Amino acid sequence: MTTSYSLIQTLPPGKLDIIGDIHGEIDSLRELLQQLGYDDDGLHPESRHLVFVGDYCDRGPDSPGVIALVARLVKAKHASAILGNHELNLLRNDAKDGSGWYFDSQYEHDQEKFAPFKQATEQEREHIREFLLTLPIALEREDIRIVHAAWDIEAIEKVRANEGRPILELYEEWHQATQNKLNAIKPSVAQEKQDWPHSLHQKHDTPPMLHAHAKKDVINQNNNPLRVLTSGIERETQVPFYTSGKWRFAERVQWWNEYDDATPVVIGHYWRQPHKIDRSVIGKGDADLFADIEPDAWHGKHQNVFCVDFSVGGKWSARKYDMTTTHHFRLGALRWPERIIILDGSHNK
Repeated sequence: MTTSYSLIQTLPPGKLDIIGDIHGEIDSLRELLQQLGYDDDGLHPESRHLVFVGDYCDRGPDSPGVIALVARLVKAKHASAILGNHELNLLRNDAKDGSGWYFDSQYEHDQEKFAPFKQATEQEREHIREFLLTLPIALEREDIRIVHAAWDIEAIEKVRANEGRPILELYEEWHQATQNKLNAIKPSVAQEKQDWPHSLHQKHDTPPMLHAHAKKDVINQNNNPLRVLTSGIERETQVPFYTSGKWRFAERVQWWNEYDDATPVVIGHYWRQPHKIDRSVIGKGDADLFADIEPDAWHGKHQNVFCVDFSVGGKWSARKYDMTTTHHFRLGALRWPERIIILDGSHNK
C-alpha cells in the first residue's frame, strides 16, 4: 500500500520532553517516562508532550516492545515521533549490525554481541512497518526544530519541494540519481576490491586507505537528502576506522559548527557520552564529535544545537562485559523550553 503524508510536520504547542535514541532498551524507556512524570497512557499532569527523535530499534533486548510503546503513544496523540536511520534501514530491508530481531538473515550474526533479544513475530513486523511509514523525517515550530541527525537547510528544502510523496519512493529516486553519479568511479572501486579482497566486516583484517571507496561513501551519503537528515553529512577520512561492524573510509562532520539559523535544533544519532569512555568497547572506532564538549552543553556555531543521544544503544556491552559500566549508557530527555536534561536512573542534570 502506498502512503503519502508530510515528511516535515508541525509540533504541537506547549512544553516538550524530547527523548533520545532508545535502541530497544525498553526498561530504560519505561524508567525515564516515569521519572518525567508520565502515566502508562503517556499523559502528564502538566500537559507536557513527548517527542521521540528516532532509532527505536536494534542492539537492545526488546525492539518490538519499544516500537509498540512509541506507536501506542503516538496514535493516542500523546507523543510525536520521527524516523531515524535505523528505521529507514528497516523500511528499505537493509539489514545492519544489531537488526537480527527483525531480519532473519542477521539473527545468527547478532547472537555473539546482542543476545538475548526478542524477535518480532510476522504480525509484529507488519504492524511495525505500517507504523513507521506514517512517521515524518522532521518536526518543527517557531521555537524548535527536531531531526534525527542533521538539520541541513538544502536537504530540508528538497524534502519540502516533494511534499506528499511516499518516503520510500523519494528515497529510491534520490538513491538512483546518486548511483548515476558514481558511474565514473566504479572501475576504481572494483580495482580496490580486487587489490583488497577481504571482507570489510572483519575487524582483524585492517585495510589500507581505499580512496575510491571513500569517494563512493561520501557521494552516497551527501547526495541523498533523506540520508543526510537521518545520518548526517560525511567527508573522506585520513585513515580507515572500524565502527558498527564495518571498516569505514568516510567520517561524520560536525555540521552544527556551520548551522547559522537562530532556531534551536535537537538531534540524536551521535552517541554522546554522559561520562568519557573507551568507545571501542561499544564497537565505535570513529572520532568522538563531543570530545571537547561537556555532556550537558549546547553546541554549534551559535550554541543552539543539542544532541540528546546519551549512548543507551551501547548498554548491551555492559550486560555482556561489565555491569558496573551501565552508567556510561543512558537514555536522555531534554525538557523544552526549560533546557533541563534528565537521564534514566538519575536526577536532573
